[in-house]
Amino acid sequence: MNAARPGARRTGERLVCRDQPPAELLIRGARGLDPRAGLDEHVDVLVRGGTIAELGAPGTVPAPDGAEVRDGEGLHVFPGFVDPHVHLRTPGQEHKEDLDSGTRAAAAGGYVAVVAMPNTDPVVDDATVLRSLREGARREARIPVGFLAAVTRGLAGAQLTEMAELADTGALGFTDDGKPVHRAAVLRKALQYQKLCGGVLALHEEDPSLSGAGVMHEGEISARLGLAGIPSISESTLIARDAAIAGYEDGRIHIQHLSAAESVAAVAEAKARGVRISAEASPHHLTLTDAEILDRLDTRLKMNPPLRGEADRRALIAGLRDGTVDCIATDHAPHAREEKEVPFEEAPMGTTGLETAFAAVHTDLVVPGVLPLALVVEKLSAGAALLDLPTPRIAVGEPAGLCLVDLSAEWQVGEAGYESRSENCCFAGRVLRGRVLATVAAGAVVFRERAFALSAA
Repeated sequence: MNAARPGARRTGERLVCRDQPPAELLIRGARGLDPRAGLDEHVDVLVRGGTIAELGAPGTVPAPDGAEVRDGEGLHVFPGFVDPHVHLRTPGQEHKEDLDSGTRAAAAGGYVAVVAMPNTDPVVDDATVLRSLREGARREARIPVGFLAAVTRGLAGAQLTEMAELADTGALGFTDDGKPVHRAAVLRKALQYQKLCGGVLALHEEDPSLSGAGVMHEGEISARLGLAGIPSISESTLIARDAAIAGYEDGRIHIQHLSAAESVAAVAEAKARGVRISAEASPHHLTLTDAEILDRLDTRLKMNPPLRGEADRRALIAGLRDGTVDCIATDHAPHAREEKEVPFEEAPMGTTGLETAFAAVHTDLVVPGVLPLALVVEKLSAGAALLDLPTPRIAVGEPAGLCLVDLSAEWQVGEAGYESRSENCCFAGRVLRGRVLATVAAGAVVFRERAFALSAA
């Protein structure tokens, strides 16, 4: 994805969070892995005043007076993850999640920045709502947060929002996530306005006339369960249409939560034609299939787009390898327990994912050798560049944004509860391998795993 064009509007801070004391921290002897910085070795990492001040061979960097010292032997230190697609449910749905709980969950997953979607109540389709959200994040958010504003008023798909005013107020881009921009003429006009105000258009691709009342992937398993299905062409045909419009207008689009093999092919074809298009895949689509629903008709496995077949999952993985899929994004979508504890057909779509994203992908794809660790680490922060945000790097002089991880640690999802306010995690009950022990975001220590915080010197 190319950077924003000259003249695109960029005003003020793009990410905001509450003030926190800058870290004075020395991590000794962890295995540093940062593909962008060319780092893959055991290293001492010194953070002073919230900035990476020194990198050195293990045991060579002295601890300054008053600095917190962490033994990194047997651990890994990665650049922190950046999620371009989360739902923090603020304003209006704080019983599911809020700025504090959502960013606490993100920090526990190794994230150092997240970008929130606008399908809230009220919708973020007005500068006043966006301004209030950003002010709230300055008081409550534990890690930096950015916000996308709606493409259309009320997500209704008819009338464009005041995109330029929203960009001036701090919107990183625009999306009607949860709904498609189903009218081609509206999307074309939004892409034309994009040239004036900047910011990517992030698109939820679903043809409502094809998805209808579907509740899971259309296929053999939906037929066996007697549940209405959502065909993969509901997603892929709209991607092809929107890529054609974006190519015609030379606009920037980002395809959210790819789920189908046909969709990966549509993105690859558009990229080959020079369309300025990027795409994301979510941990659940990379590691699970609709066969899980046959095994357990669990509403935590109900999301949109739905879990699809094994061929689709493998196509997404291949897309990560060859660059068709640019980043991993969680689509963290909290729901209250009572909302999910209903029959499958009636439950809302969505799963939480911030606390489990790295561990799930590491367990199912890295440990068995399907994907290299370095690629996964790179893809978990690649969403930053797609929104013209700085990408975390482990390099001297960089603001400290990193996470300390024990790749060998095994833990059961949900056994000790969640940092998120919601419990609707599709990986609940699974034993995963790989645990985030500490996270530094915006130069401050924002998370310490409980046992690690108690036991470390």
